[in-house]
Amino acid sequence: MLETIKWTATALLIIGFGGVSAGFYNFIFLQFAGGILWLVAAVWMKDRPLIVTNAVMTTAGLIGLAYKLL
Repeated sequence: MLETIKWTATALLIIGFGGVSAGFYNFIFLQFAGGILWLVAAVWMKDRPLIVTNAVMTTAGLIGLAYKLL
């Protein structure tokens, strides 16, 4: 199950970042979902560096999403 979460999160992040970089700003939802899934996986693995990285990236995605929607 953990491997599935990690690979799904990775795919979502790649597609999300690629889409946003190409100007498709709705892809930020995929980026945000990937960040949340990687955060879940990092907590599950108790990997502190990954927890911090993904907590910051997810927060950045959330701020970007809020900026886009507001």
